Amino acid sequence: QVQLVESGGGLVQAGGSLRLSCAASGRTFRNYVMGWFRQAPGKEREFVASISWSGGETYYLDSVKGRFTISADNAKKTVYLQMNSLKPEDTAVYYCHALLRTRPYDSWGQGTQVTVSS
Repeated sequence: QVQLVESGGGLVQAGGSLRLSCAASGRTFRNYVMGWFRQAPGKEREFVASISWSGGETYYLDSVKGRFTISADNAKKTVYLQMNSLKPEDTAVYYCHALLRTRPYDSWGQGTQVTVSS
């Protein structure tokens, strides 16, 4: 079982930056892929970025490439999403996600609100 707690959301002006954190609890994360998703009002939840905890492979939504960076600190069991050059269309609730690669299991955090004003 993995429990995820996000933090770092807030209100920022367009062009600004925020760093989201996702603290994970559990015994081992070697077989997990960690990700960030977001859901804007009236829209479906969408994938933003992911990182393999063991190998560090990263993937991004096209619209955030070059602006967002996902990273993981194994010692702190924390995954980060550095968001730069934020745009109003990045406004959403951001969720941390853990996907186990060896069997059907995943976990979601409670979400953190990111609001970008124009």
